[in-house]
Amino acid sequence: MRTRPMGGITFAHPPAFWTGFIACVAGVALHLPMYIDSADMHYMMRGMSMDAPMITGMALIVAGLALTAYGLIPRGLAASRRDGEVRVRAAHDAPFRRAHIGLVIVMTTAVTIDAMKPITLSFVAPGMGKEYGLKSALNPGGHWPVALLPLFGLTGTVAGSFLWGWLGDRIGRRSSILLAGVMFVTTAVCGAMPSFSWNLAMCLLMGLAAGGMLPITFSLLAEMIPGRHRGWVMVLIGGNLALAYAITSSLSSALVPHYSWRILWLLGMPTGVLLIALNHWIPESPRFLLAHGREDEARAIMTRYGAVEDVAPTPETEAAGAAGAAVAASGAEAPAEERREAAHGGGFTPLFRPPFAGLSIAVVVLGLGIGLVTYGFQLWIPSNLQKLGLAQKSADAALRDSSLLGLPLVFVAAAMYGLWSAKKTIIVLTALTAAALVAFSFSGESLAHDRTWLYVLLAGPIVGTATIAAVLAAYSSEIYPTRIRSRGSGLSAGVGKLGGVVVTIVLVVGATVPSINTTALLGAVPLLLAVLVVAAFGVETRKRAASAGAPAAQPADA
Repeated sequence: MRTRPMGGITFAHPPAFWTGFIACVAGVALHLPMYIDSADMHYMMRGMSMDAPMITGMALIVAGLALTAYGLIPRGLAASRRDGEVRVRAAHDAPFRRAHIGLVIVMTTAVTIDAMKPITLSFVAPGMGKEYGLKSALNPGGHWPVALLPLFGLTGTVAGSFLWGWLGDRIGRRSSILLAGVMFVTTAVCGAMPSFSWNLAMCLLMGLAAGGMLPITFSLLAEMIPGRHRGWVMVLIGGNLALAYAITSSLSSALVPHYSWRILWLLGMPTGVLLIALNHWIPESPRFLLAHGREDEARAIMTRYGAVEDVAPTPETEAAGAAGAAVAASGAEAPAEERREAAHGGGFTPLFRPPFAGLSIAVVVLGLGIGLVTYGFQLWIPSNLQKLGLAQKSADAALRDSSLLGLPLVFVAAAMYGLWSAKKTIIVLTALTAAALVAFSFSGESLAHDRTWLYVLLAGPIVGTATIAAVLAAYSSEIYPTRIRSRGSGLSAGVGKLGGVVVTIVLVVGATVPSINTTALLGAVPLLLAVLVVAAFGVETRKRAASAGAPAAQPADA
């Protein structure tokens, strides 16, 4: 394997990857004729039998995924004896170079594409429910409950968050990102599936791919972006969850009335292809390369991005921020603990051992709160607005305008995180979002008829929650050391999806989709609890950055 001029790495088995990728694209294309032929029925494909091209396409997709996965798995996976000792970080005072700008653009694109997948669930649910005759819950008539769609999708994202967190440490960040991109392409066939059961299967796979992209992206950025810029850059990139919401709602408003809900799924093919086309600008983790003996490739990437290697680190540099200081203060010997963990593995267990236990509790509580809002209030808001009298196009337009109205909050949050305080930024944003949800819980139905207040308050749960998720993703990638960073980031993403799974399970067995008031209250309570937990267990990361290269002092608020 050799280093690319733009900082990317060639594939382990290039012919296998590109052959598999072409097979996947061809397989999706073979699903389109049936969709096009259903235009005279407004693309209502329910009950249609799969034709020969569609069956052939499914076979190509299965074979293509196997080939692309093989093409991405690096040779010689066994880690070198340095695996437990190698640490890579971007130098704190390194300049922000053209390579960093290119990386930020590509990762922004990746995160936006990734976020559009689960967001699409809320916009396809009304149309899918009408086409397949879905009901609110299980009933004796044999109708499928509409909540099964988000349940399968969110179950996939939970599994994907943890699986991709492990995969990023196992086969590399870059390979994991590209594998998710190929799966985005293949799961676009959800838009051409003639039965609801096939839609559920494809939705599960879509969630599996989407669940791991954000934590992997942030883990990679944590190694590449200079310390003084890292926080605000990651918040800005993560804030594209709000941009993804605006794009998805705009596409729904413009395309769904003409091409049905199915077009939103089919857009997964061109967006996935775009991500793969940008692969030369996605570098591999230098830490991963060093740990596997690929010194020349690692050095070239580290030089390009201004990253440096720490071997046998001190507790201060190893355990980010106050976590490291806590180790020093307690007198624990971090290197010995690291060697024990390296010898015994441990999966996600190290996240809940000192000095990270309190931090992980804060991450879990806040992540669950975000998930309950995102997959409770946000997921059902298009359906709830239509239930309150807004037409589908008007409801989508309202959500688009609200997300655009609140988009500047992302830039404000990035400045707060980078210049003020990571911990206090989380607390302030979470409290404001909870306040907006409380307002909806008491007067949600009346707000549907007051467009001004509707737009303003909707910006809180939509953009506010996306921004908190971005801040949490950046925060979790900074507070955990390199050796468990992907797992730590995967934890923060996974528990958020887990909150969504809990909500949708309740809806599957319940009597009806909850009202706008109920979903708002369901999100407000855990966010208010999260404010207290973060205040108690959260630590500052900016103080660590300010004292890079010097012993970390115990933060006053730790």
